[in-house]
Amino acid sequence: MLLHIYIDGASRKNPGEAGAGIIIEDNKGNRLAELNKYLGIATNNEAEYKALIIALEHISSSSFFAKGKIKKLVFYSDSQLLVRQMNGEYAVKSPNILPLYKKAGTILKSLLKEFSFTYIPRELNKSADRLANLAIDSKLTKL
Repeated sequence: MLLHIYIDGASRKNPGEAGAGIIIEDNKGNRLAELNKYLGIATNNEAEYKALIIALEHISSSSFFAKGKIKKLVFYSDSQLLVRQMNGEYAVKSPNILPLYKKAGTILKSLLKEFSFTYIPRELNKSADRLANLAIDSKLTKL
């Protein structure tokens, strides 16, 4: 099974209140999961990486993965920085991002050998963005 994972991190004021949004679909476009999480105070780049880590942790704990059905992961993000860093095109220089990058890489390599990261324009990532902002909104309305 091929999974398509749309990830987005949102940060208001950068750094500011942050949230992560993730959409996971199978190769037929069936939505398998919608995830969002309030992240506290973070930069937009930290939020993007945290969204990736949340997606990876969810996939690694899924019954699909446990049964060996997942063969390839395709990640989509509107963060050129994350995509280029995960594809090895850019070095990771930020001391705040480096531990997140390493954690994502470690989880990813323990899951599968076959994965890819694709940059998509923001307008094609609206569902994940909506979930990331819902996470922030839900936290702020509780305060």
